[in-house]
Amino acid sequence: MNMQELRLMLWDLESDLVERKASLSDPDRVRQAICAYANDLPDHRRQGVIFVGANDDGSCAGLSITDDLLLRLAQMRDDGKIQPIPSISVKKIEVDGCRMAVVAVKPSLAPPVRLNGVTWIRVGPRRAIATPEEEKILAERRRSRDLPFDLHSVPSATIRDLDLDIFEREYLRLAIAPEILAQNTRSMDDKLKALRFLAPNGQPTVLGILVLGTDVLRFIPGAYIQFLRFEGEKLTDPIRDQKMIDGPLQQLLLRIDEVLQVNNSVSTSLTSHHMEIQSPEYPLPALQQLARNAVLHRIYEGTNSPVRIYWFSDRIEIHSPGGPFGQVTSENFGQAGITDYRNPHLAEAMRVLGYVQRFGLGIQIARQQLDANGNPPPEFLIEQNHILATVWRRP
Repeated sequence: MNMQELRLMLWDLESDLVERKASLSDPDRVRQAICAYANDLPDHRRQGVIFVGANDDGSCAGLSITDDLLLRLAQMRDDGKIQPIPSISVKKIEVDGCRMAVVAVKPSLAPPVRLNGVTWIRVGPRRAIATPEEEKILAERRRSRDLPFDLHSVPSATIRDLDLDIFEREYLRLAIAPEILAQNTRSMDDKLKALRFLAPNGQPTVLGILVLGTDVLRFIPGAYIQFLRFEGEKLTDPIRDQKMIDGPLQQLLLRIDEVLQVNNSVSTSLTSHHMEIQSPEYPLPALQQLARNAVLHRIYEGTNSPVRIYWFSDRIEIHSPGGPFGQVTSENFGQAGITDYRNPHLAEAMRVLGYVQRFGLGIQIARQQLDANGNPPPEFLIEQNHILATVWRRP
């Protein structure tokens, strides 16, 4: 979107593709606008724009457009409140001597998009919460050919292959705001479609199988973690322990957490004041972050390879099928603020289940935890079809 287009949109007071905010005093109202434009209920198929630093009549609000303000706007993409992750761009512009920030929002390929479990839409000049009928319109707008692999339907699966008890008892109450849930009279099929576990044609999606599948490997053979514990430092050394960890997403993540914790030795020392200090070989939060990253960012399409965790006497290797994706490259891999998602709706499910608090920080958290525990920094080998993370034991 060029400057001339932005100028015209700023002064078009009738357009329902434009919102103006004099300041960022109420960030959630900006998030609501992002959510509404991502849903694109009128089906404009055009970007919606939010001008921060402009009054309702388009005049200059005199807001100071600092780097911190731009960063706060950009972080709305990854702070986990809007799901699935919206496609936005943020930049500073100057129109007739007035500086303002512009947030441009692309329509989502996989609506409905929710803010804290609530679906916001644009109704003429105002925002509103979508009705069940409007959510159904958004859900039916999805098309498999345009979607990431985690929303493709699984032709051989049916709704009977999903654990509906887990869905209703655990997932639904975490994903949808309580006040919306209390008003929800939709059918089970419509609920599953709204949360992307069923495709519009009624077949389970890859996401549905990964999160709720009663037999995940029947449909996605590589969706498991292979854990091997070796006696020494080489693959040819004797194997002390081995496990195949599979199941629906929450079960898989709980089990790998348990395996990592059980295998992690903790030494105890006494200080001069007779206080015990416990020091693990590896900080568990770092291992959890790297293992979850592997499950989230791996490729599920066209491969039967699992995530592999090899625990040697001097290091741990975490192998993830699939190389960098989108804007992430071998050069910028692991840099703060550089994120992209091969499986964006699996990322949403992990956030709903509490395994991701904020997107794009997993590697930074792992680095901090390793440093605090006295371990060397993690090492990454980035290849076109494979990523290897290596964590070295604390000296």
